[in-house]
Amino acid sequence: MRNNSQTNQLIMLFIVVADFIILNALLFVLVEYHPWFARWTPVRIRILILLSNIALLISEYLYSPIIQKRIISAGDALKRVLQLTLVQSVIAIAFMKSLSEWFVGGRFQAAFFMLLFPCILCSRYFERLLIKRYRKVGGNLRHATFIGADTELLNLYHKLNDDLSIGYRIDGYYADEDMPEDSFSNALHPAAKLEKLGTLQYFLENVNHPENLTLGDELYVCLSRRDKDIIRRLSLLCDQHVVRFYFVPVSVETLGIDLKRELLDDMEIFATYENPLANPINKYVKRTFDIVLSLLFLIPTFLIMPLIWIIMKIQSPGPMFFKQQRTGLDGKTFLMLKFRSMHVNADADKLQATKDDPRKYPFGNFMRKANIDELPQFWNVLKGNMSIVGPRPHMLAHTEMYSQLIDKYMVRHFVKPGVTGWAQVTGFRGETKELWQMEGRVKRDIWYMENWSIWLDIRIIWLTFKQFFIHDEKAY
Repeated sequence: MRNNSQTNQLIMLFIVVADFIILNALLFVLVEYHPWFARWTPVRIRILILLSNIALLISEYLYSPIIQKRIISAGDALKRVLQLTLVQSVIAIAFMKSLSEWFVGGRFQAAFFMLLFPCILCSRYFERLLIKRYRKVGGNLRHATFIGADTELLNLYHKLNDDLSIGYRIDGYYADEDMPEDSFSNALHPAAKLEKLGTLQYFLENVNHPENLTLGDELYVCLSRRDKDIIRRLSLLCDQHVVRFYFVPVSVETLGIDLKRELLDDMEIFATYENPLANPINKYVKRTFDIVLSLLFLIPTFLIMPLIWIIMKIQSPGPMFFKQQRTGLDGKTFLMLKFRSMHVNADADKLQATKDDPRKYPFGNFMRKANIDELPQFWNVLKGNMSIVGPRPHMLAHTEMYSQLIDKYMVRHFVKPGVTGWAQVTGFRGETKELWQMEGRVKRDIWYMENWSIWLDIRIIWLTFKQFFIHDEKAY
């Protein structure tokens, strides 16, 4: 077993221990300082503490921590903590009620849950930060090796290697040809500098002598399906040496559509993803979520409007709101609202904002960086022509232009546009100088549509909220 797997288990153990410390610290404070426990006997208090700990032990077994995993979303972590604390509360009250009807009431357990949930959630946040820092300095690493020289491996290399906090190190690749460095010219991801460890032929010749090879903890194989015999040999090698095996389809064999695996009796088949938001229940959940949050955001928006109006009048006389026709659900147009962040100009409906755009005034520039200019769009959300999370609505001129240049561009209009979106929090915000930038944005918009969940929306909102404090360099 690899050391990093053992370290992951140790990290999880520390997290579980921290959960028990939090639980018992809260119980101690309540027992010592809440007047309700003044009449309780020591035996009854000890039973309460014991049953609460047993309930947490069962809950930890059912919903063990997941933040030690290398790629985990904030939404998944939030969901896991919610499950953990809810199940602990339900089990605890079931145990206590089985002893006596009057032992402890549902009101106490509900109040205790309202304390336990945020405390463990906060601990997860700081634990995750510590894990990321530990991996950045070289701890708990997973080493990976590539087989092949396809461009898909370059994409994978950047996903695993660019963020040091994930804890991956790519040792190199084996292939008969060299990795095509110039095929990954995206400005966001410069050409990869992967070390070539040897030829594929050399690797195959040493399959029975793994000490001559660099296997790492994971082996990613990107070969044509026509080389299935070689792929099987590599898979067997990984099984024998406790190395995780992953098959990556070569670029020419990639269909370019998202598929999900299904079983037809014992036969494996693949089908296209159904849009989750086509489900009426999901639509209702998302709309309810939109209404509640938009009302919450509109309250502070109304409070800061006088201050915004005063500063705006000093720096750039003109209307407070910027109104523009944008493309929305089913390709229909709607009037979108923003706080005006530029001087009144004739090019507003044709030109995107640029980094040093002379049309911006100082406070407007700040509003754009901190996303304050987007706040009036919660009125669009409340009206129903936008959602809080979804593909960003584009100017009509851009819709007309890009629908002719990009396949599936109009697919993004099968859902309501959003105040924020998956593309905006994953590096595709702001000006689109080149076609690949808009293609990347559309690809992420479609991915969001096909993978929607309320937890994904929460994660995107959190990442957007962080930009208020850590300004996105593309926010101009």
